[in-house]
Amino acid sequence: MLKGFRDFMMRGNVLDLAVAVIIGAAFTKVVNSFVEDIIMPPIGLVLGKVDFSNLFMVLREGAKAPGPYATLADARAGGAATLNYGLFLTTVVTFLIVGFVVYSLVRSAARFTPKPVEAPANTKECPYCLSKIALKATRCAYCTAEIRG
Repeated sequence: MLKGFRDFMMRGNVLDLAVAVIIGAAFTKVVNSFVEDIIMPPIGLVLGKVDFSNLFMVLREGAKAPGPYATLADARAGGAATLNYGLFLTTVVTFLIVGFVVYSLVRSAARFTPKPVEAPANTKECPYCLSKIALKATRCAYCTAEIRG
């Protein structure tokens, strides 16, 4: 059983998947930082010094400390139930950037893959019933018409 497990783990697909997950996690951290630290602050500045991480709506006052709450951290500390639409907007922007980067990578990788070579045709079309028949056939297997040439 251990030998089978070892063989399974050492197959190329499992190792490739493990590497992809690790790189994907690291890439996610980079993109999150890019969005939160570089993209969203200028957007917030343009929109009137809005800090997207502090855009929230209080659904229920907190039991520990009543509102109003200046920041999302204050609301959470006070035990308030909040709708965090600013964090959601940041997550959507992150998703769009990740999607664009993945699309760009796949598209650029496609340029380097060899184009498939078309195999020579080994069938032809029957002129009477339009069925596919072998190139060397002299009679159609479907309509039994005699094929010349």
